[in-house]
Amino acid sequence: MKKLFGLMLLAFVGLALFAPESASAQSSAGVVGSLMLADFGLAGLGAGMAAGLGAVGAGLGIGRIGGSAVEAMARQPEMAGRIFINMILTAALVEGVALFAVIVGVMALGKIPAVN
Repeated sequence: MKKLFGLMLLAFVGLALFAPESASAQSSAGVVGSLMLADFGLAGLGAGMAAGLGAVGAGLGIGRIGGSAVEAMARQPEMAGRIFINMILTAALVEGVALFAVIVGVMALGKIPAVN
């Protein structure tokens, strides 16, 4: 597993540093522009990782919330309604934080000038 993660990381760094320029430089061919990782360099990789880690963290958090709620409902079935309502409310708040992380990552990527 460590080897696979290392190879993936090496591939992303290679794309960020050594990929050719995007088709936006070829305006004579009729291509208006495109977004490639090479246009943003490591900043694009960082913005993508920030958005991805925010989403993964929220997924893990919501999974833990759900598991704990089911365990609590199994211990006290008479409180299942209140536990369910609190679980949904907490999961919605965690999902809001994840959405915020993704939006911040995308906004940070939009403010970085393209390298030409």
